[in-house]
Amino acid sequence: MNKIKTKMQITVLLADDHAVVREGLKVLLEQSADIRVVGEAADGFEAVQLAEELAPDVVIMDITMRDLNGVEATRLLRDKCPATRVVMLSMHSNSEHVFRALEAGAAGFVLKESTGEDVAAAVRAAHAGQRYLSRALAARESTVQSRPTRTSPMDSLSGRERHVVQLVAEGRTSAEIAVIMNLSPKTIETYRLRLMKKLRVNNVADLVKFAIAHGLTPPS
Repeated sequence: MNKIKTKMQITVLLADDHAVVREGLKVLLEQSADIRVVGEAADGFEAVQLAEELAPDVVIMDITMRDLNGVEATRLLRDKCPATRVVMLSMHSNSEHVFRALEAGAAGFVLKESTGEDVAAAVRAAHAGQRYLSRALAARESTVQSRPTRTSPMDSLSGRERHVVQLVAEGRTSAEIAVIMNLSPKTIETYRLRLMKKLRVNNVADLVKFAIAHGLTPPS
């Protein structure tokens, strides 16, 4: 029997490319009477689409997903659904990953190793308009919320360039990327050449390493 939504329930959309993670999160969250999961997405594009359709209060967004990663999906979602809050979920705890997520508009950042109580607390805080960091990150809050002291190659890339890097690293051809991004294959080829030069890499293997290291795509 479906749960009946009460006035106090916070509606949540889960976005993670692993079904087992989504199922686990759903079980953990719905142990709280004030939280209800209303949808699930397997990638960033689906997360944005479902958020537009369902208008959830909060989206729990995995940072590394195929086709469109969580950071770039958050940028789109904050533009299309400004009333919906995002809590980023990640196995990465380094300062750059946290900073990129918060800069994109995420209201919180929770590690995948966190307890169910931690995730639920993040959902409630985001819904209340507050920023929330996983307990393991809270102790170094000033560090992870500030721009990394070392310049990152990511700073030189536009959102579209970051998306191209992700798709190239995932093995997509220029023709496939062109369809996904609604651009011409020739334009994608131009992007690829420009990115190789910007990032000072000579082959796709190095581009894959860059994409994984910066959370643009999950390890294969």
